[in-house]
This record gives sequence, structure tokens and C-alpha cells, in this order.
Amino acid sequence: MSDKKVSRPCRHCKSRSASDPTDTSRIHYEKFWLYRHCSSVQQRDRQAQKAGRLFSGLLAMNVVFLGSAFISSMIFNKVSITLADVWILLSILKVLCLFWIIYYLLGTSRLPHAVLYRDSHAGAIWIRGSVLLFGSCSILLNVFHIGYSTVLVHCKSKVEILFPSIGILFICTQAYFLWHHSKDCIQVQHNFTRCGLMITIATNLLLWLLAVTNDTLHMEIESQLREVERRFAGKPPPSHPHWCNETTSCTCPNTTICKVFQKGYILLYPFNTEYRLVCCSMLYVMWKNVGRRISHDHIPYVKPKFKLQGVVFGPLLGTSALIIGACVFMMYQIQATSLVPTLQVFVIYYSYYIVLLPLMSVGAVIGTIVHALEKKELDTVENPTRSLDVVLLMGAALGQIGMSYFSIVALVATDPSDLLNSLSLSYSVLIIFQNITQNVFVIDGLHRRHTPPGKEEDTKEEQNREAYSQRRVSVLELGQEIRKASLSYIHTYSHLTWKRRVLREIAFFLALCNIILWIMPTFGAHPLFENGMERSFYGYSTWFVIVNFGLPLGVFYRMHSVGGLLEVYVTA
Repeated sequence: MSDKKVSRPCRHCKSRSASDPTDTSRIHYEKFWLYRHCSSVQQRDRQAQKAGRLFSGLLAMNVVFLGSAFISSMIFNKVSITLADVWILLSILKVLCLFWIIYYLLGTSRLPHAVLYRDSHAGAIWIRGSVLLFGSCSILLNVFHIGYSTVLVHCKSKVEILFPSIGILFICTQAYFLWHHSKDCIQVQHNFTRCGLMITIATNLLLWLLAVTNDTLHMEIESQLREVERRFAGKPPPSHPHWCNETTSCTCPNTTICKVFQKGYILLYPFNTEYRLVCCSMLYVMWKNVGRRISHDHIPYVKPKFKLQGVVFGPLLGTSALIIGACVFMMYQIQATSLVPTLQVFVIYYSYYIVLLPLMSVGAVIGTIVHALEKKELDTVENPTRSLDVVLLMGAALGQIGMSYFSIVALVATDPSDLLNSLSLSYSVLIIFQNITQNVFVIDGLHRRHTPPGKEEDTKEEQNREAYSQRRVSVLELGQEIRKASLSYIHTYSHLTWKRRVLREIAFFLALCNIILWIMPTFGAHPLFENGMERSFYGYSTWFVIVNFGLPLGVFYRMHSVGGLLEVYVTA
């Protein structure tokens, strides 16, 4: 027998040899069918994801509308819908959220293949630290609320003790949940998890809305201050004062413990609204990450770390602004706690802002120009955290911008030539310009791709080495070429280092400035409410809602800007 193998053509091979074009089209058709089959699977997965997001979003929208209707009815018709009714509704929502969070912690997250991926961009340490800080302050706020209601138990409802008690349990559970699971990309029970997250977001939004609009305790304190001023002036009580309401019969007695509860409640009030906004942002990122699969290509090769190197002027100027701002803040607090704050303290406060805000605006404009000159590649990888950061920066800036426009209208309509009014007018205009310029700088920096120093140069050097190996040149010519390439690399690296140094200086300076601008309104410096001009123009209740709507957003904007600026500093 011969060692050669005789190849026997099969009937399929005969048909292929008979008509090659038909065979080619058949192969293409099979590939196209497979591609279409795979595409249909992916499309069904995307459609299911969109349907789950749509359903959970509609569920949250209905809950928010229902709660908003209750709160609005309480404001405009206090007879039919009372504050206790709103508290009962929110308590039910809190209990539902508690049951879902406990089920997620003990059930969903422990299922097989539940958490295969974790979003490295979500749940940064600074925002989780903010949850713990503001959550602790919110717990103290509820403790003071319970103490204040206990002292006045003879005229307070039992719901005023039950509601903050449930709030303490809800805050503790939610803070633990966000600290340990904010990075989860859950892969099981998608729809149930999305609905639970959306209900929790809706509950936090309603609690924030109630905190913004509920001025019951503040009205009680306002009536007491007016009573003190009336007695100090020696005036008899009016028969039907315009400020007299049902709260005047339930005032804090002249005891130290009641005053401590009252002052502590007022001091910690902004932290509660801040806590709600931070929780909503983290829960939204978790909702976007439900069912998300992260490929290894999206994970950066070199994770940037915070290092205080190569910056001098930014920390120096920022620290100076921080120290001066702390001195101005303490001076303002000492003066503003008196019954009649002096004009001088308002002048000092506004003057500090009028000097600092233009410097911050100029720095942001220069940073934006440097970003344009750097021509760094944009990062187009899907990143829900970065997308949310952009939305939050734009949305939170509306708080200060809105208050500024309301203040501008009131100042121009009254007496803009007055010293205090002119300072307040300049302050409002500068706030608007500074918010816009800083947003442009931070958002532009967040979308720049991180390139470690020296990586581009190493890549070019490797490419040149491969090119030199292919060419057969003399040793002298090779040395000259290497020298020219090295000089070119040094020139390019020096320009890149200069640009990055400028960006780091500006980002660090703006971060320190935003820290002091976060501290001052957070711990009690509210000249827009305490100077009395806008309050007398719009009325107490209207201006209270405007300030309580814009102030927490402004505080949240400053805190969120610090995180964004530090990220720009690290990636520069």
C-alpha cells in the first residue's frame, strides 16, 4: 500500500467546487445569522435594562409626587393636612426602605455571583466620609429634636418623638449600607434592587423637601425673639399680632436644657439637608450600576494618587484665604449672635467675598485656557460617577445662582446706592460668575484622560528604538539621532510639566477656597437671611423657603467642588 493518503472529496466539497460564489454567500449568510443572533441577545438585555430603569423611575416619580402633594397641602392648608400627617407618610417610607436595605445586606448581596464587579469610580472616600460626617450631625439633630419635643411634651404630638426616633435608625442603616456597598454592580434581582434604590432616593428627596419648607421651629424661635425685643423696648403686647399663631402657645421655657436643644437644632439643621443630597447622589450611582458589567479594559493601568508635589503658590494662597476666612467667620459669628448685628460685620464679610471670588474666577478661567492648550485626549469611557458629578455640579450651582438673582432683584428694586446693598449686590453678581467659571474648569478637567508623566515619552522612545534597529547606520549617525530625539523629549516634557504644574496650582488653590466657602455657611454664617433686607422685601416665609432651598444646594456645591477639584489635581 502506498503511504500517500487519498483525499476523498465529500458531496459538500463537490458543491463548493461547482459554485464558489454560492459558497461564499452561504458563509457570509451564516456569519450574518450568528451576528444577528448575538445582537438580538444583547438587544434584549438592553431592552430589559431600560424597562427596569423606566419602571423603577416611574415608581419613584409617583412616590415623590405623592409626598410633594402632602407637603404642599400642609403648607397651603394646615387644617386638612397637618405636619403630623406628613411625618406619618415619611415614617412609612422610612420603614419600607429599612426593610429593603436589610434584605439587600442579608439576602441579595450574599447570593452567588451577586457582586462580580465593583465600580472603582463610585463611592470615593471623601463622599463616604461626608455621609458619615453629615449622618452623625443628622443623628444629633434628631436627638435634639427628641429632647426639644420631650421638654414641650404637654403641647407637642407624640409623632414628633416617634418620627426622629425612626429617623435615627434609618440614618444609621443607610450610612452603613452606603459605606460598604456603594461600589456594588449587582448582577441578581435587578428589578427589585432598582425599585428599592429608587424608593430610598424618593424618600431622601422628600425628607430634603420637608426640611426646606418646614419652618415650624424657626417660626417659634422668631416669635420668641420678637417677644424678647418687645419686652426689652417696653411695648405692650399687641392684641392681634401678624406673627401670632398656634406656635406662640408652645414656646421654649427659660431653662438651659431647652435652650441647648433649640440652639443645637438650629446649628445642625443644614447638615440634615446636606446629608439627604449626598445620599441621593450615591444611591443614584448604585442604581445606574445595577446589572452593569465592567470590562478589564476600562480599569486604568495606573491609578492616580494624591501627592503634594510640585505645587507652591496654590497651597500658599489657598491657606492664606483659609486662615483669613476663618478669622472673618469667627468675627461674624461673635457679632451676629447679638440681637442687633452691627453694620461693620456685614461689611467685613462681604468685602472678604468680593476680594476672594474674583481671584477664584480668574484662576478658573486660566485653568480652562491651559486645558485647551494642553490638547489632552478626552476620556469617552462610560462612567456613571463622572456623569453624575457633572449633573450635580450644574444642578447644585443653581442654588447659589438662584439666591443671587432673587437678591439682585430685591436690591435693585429698593436702594442699590446704600453701602450694604451695594456690597450685597456685588457679592451676588460675583457668586454667579464664579460658579459658572469654576464649573467649566472642573467639568473640562474631569473629562480629560489621565496620562502618567513619562508614559508618552517612553512610548515614543520605544518606537524610535524599533525604527533605529531596522535601519543600518553608522555608530556616529546613531548617536546624533539619539541626541536629537533626547533633546526633543526634554523639550516636550518641560512644556507638559509646566502646564500640569499650572493646573495643579489652580486646582489646589480653588479646592482650599471652596473649603472655607463651605465652612462659613455650614456653621452659621447666613448674611442673606440675617441682614433683613431680602427678608423684608419678600416676606419671612417666602425668603425662608428661598434660602433653605438655595443654601443646602450651595453648601453641597462647595463640598462637591472640592472633590472634583482634587480629582482634577490628581489627574493633571
